[in-house]
Amino acid sequence: MGAMSVRTQSSEEPAESVHRAGFACFVGRPNAGKSTLTNALVGQKVAITSNRPQTTRHTVRGIVHRAGAQLILVDTPGLHKPRTLLGERLNDVVRATWAEVDVIGFCLPANEKLGPGDRFIAKELAGIRKTPKVAIITKTDLVDSKTLAEQLIAVDRLGEELGITWAEIVPVSATANKQVDLLAELLVPLLPEGPALYPEGDLTDEPEQVMVAELIREAALEGVRDELPHSIAVVVEEMLPREDRPADKPLLDIHANVFIERPSQKGIIIGPKGKRLKDVGIKSRKQIEALLGTPVFLDLHVKVAKDWQRDPKQLRRLGF
Repeated sequence: MGAMSVRTQSSEEPAESVHRAGFACFVGRPNAGKSTLTNALVGQKVAITSNRPQTTRHTVRGIVHRAGAQLILVDTPGLHKPRTLLGERLNDVVRATWAEVDVIGFCLPANEKLGPGDRFIAKELAGIRKTPKVAIITKTDLVDSKTLAEQLIAVDRLGEELGITWAEIVPVSATANKQVDLLAELLVPLLPEGPALYPEGDLTDEPEQVMVAELIREAALEGVRDELPHSIAVVVEEMLPREDRPADKPLLDIHANVFIERPSQKGIIIGPKGKRLKDVGIKSRKQIEALLGTPVFLDLHVKVAKDWQRDPKQLRRLGF
């Protein structure tokens, strides 16, 4: 077995005077902890989290500001074996993103043995030669040290077997905030030298409309994931400040459509006497107001877009 360096704390190294800036993306099978880790690094909820594949559909970027460095996180959709046209498009997006970033973080949960899904992604990663790859063992708060050690060895072996040289192997727990800062420190030296790419204070460059749509989609999926796992798309038709409002009491009008595939799903989303849709509106409105820092009037409508996941024209219209 080759020499394996697992980082557990930072060594005191002299501060570099160069500034580095670049892009990283986290990959891993569904529920590997990618979005939670993104949020922990950025310090604010940007990527939506869910234990279902395909909930992160857009490239949501979180921006980690550090003294002397800027790390921009590109959250790609999960790579999986495509079953639909949407799946194939997502996979193309993933491969294109992987080739363009400066570093790839491969997330593997500490509490689950390596499986075919991990291997499938690792094989794809092995094909991308130039980009440095960091193995990130997530959810370390859920296991004891013996299980963690076994997982570290398994990940090291997986790299050897497929010809991947891990730049680092880092155990983290995003929920317990363990080693998250260390991970950022280890990713920074892998970035190219250069000036900051985004102004200080920016957390994401995702258009606000897309983030608002994601928040509505997340609220709409809450509680009905089993019945409608992926057949919800949300399109924000318009976001306009309401006229005739005093400057100190602004109100933003947001009109959004929740698209489903079949008329029979309408009742599930709307709920008895419209209660579910109302709850979705209340929940997402609070989050949107927190995100945008302004009071919002949210107008939600449920519409049927027949079999949108398989129809190229609909996919384009819904932003995929």
